[in-house]
Amino acid sequence: QVQLVESGGGLVQAGDSLRLSCAASGRTFSSYTMAWFRQAPGKEREFVAGKNWSVGSTVYADSVKGRFTISRDNAKRTTYLQMNSLKPDDTAVYYCAATTSTIVAVRRSSYDYWGQGTQVTVSS
Repeated sequence: QVQLVESGGGLVQAGDSLRLSCAASGRTFSSYTMAWFRQAPGKEREFVAGKNWSVGSTVYADSVKGRFTISRDNAKRTTYLQMNSLKPDDTAVYYCAATTSTIVAVRRSSYDYWGQGTQVTVSS
């Protein structure tokens, strides 16, 4: 059993930065693939970023390349999403996800564990 809890969301202005955290507990392993998804109102949940540190694979959605960075602190069992140069289009609920697979997939169905989400709102 794996539990994921997101935090760090909030209301910011365009151009600001924000760092989201995903704290993991339960039966987790460093080999798990970690990913971030987001869902805006009326939109499909979409892949944002994912990484597997065992195989060194990192994938970013085109919309966030160069602005977002996924990282982790192994000791704290926490995965981060550093978001820079935020845009109003980044407004969404951001979800942390994990899978035992080493493949960094973009499909929601590829992930076994999900957090409850944290709201990010970017104003103009």
